[in-house]
Amino acid sequence: METEEIHTIPPKKKIALVAHDGRKEDMLDWVAYNRGTLSEHLLFGTGTTGTLLSEKTGLPVYRFKSGPLGGDQQLGAKISEGEIDMLIFFWDPLFAQPHDPDVKALLRLAVLYNIPTASNRATADFLISSPLFHTAYQRISPDLPEPPSEKQEDL
Repeated sequence: METEEIHTIPPKKKIALVAHDGRKEDMLDWVAYNRGTLSEHLLFGTGTTGTLLSEKTGLPVYRFKSGPLGGDQQLGAKISEGEIDMLIFFWDPLFAQPHDPDVKALLRLAVLYNIPTASNRATADFLISSPLFHTAYQRISPDLPEPPSEKQEDL
């Protein structure tokens, strides 16, 4: 039987910012427009996106590796560990990505752990303008059991 856990997302949020190549300019524009609000939070990004955002906006961004080099997986691990509160991921639906399985895994973990997630600018605008963005929020996520360990039987 699955139970639920309640996790508190604090007022100062840990926000992951990710964008595919075709969406990086849109992400840069969005972050620049919301610079004042985002400066009150802790920002994380995958390699190229994080570097671009930091250089162009002056905001501190903790950077993981580039997505195709494992950054999406690093970010997914942080979500599963409760270290990321929100994911803003401007992904490009028109072009296949070489690391598409990693992208899908990242999005799956964001949904599984019930963190607020935006995949486009309109949704990101709704998230950042919500009254909940500036307060603590009680997030419910499933209490996931550990998978059973494999036992080797003696032959």
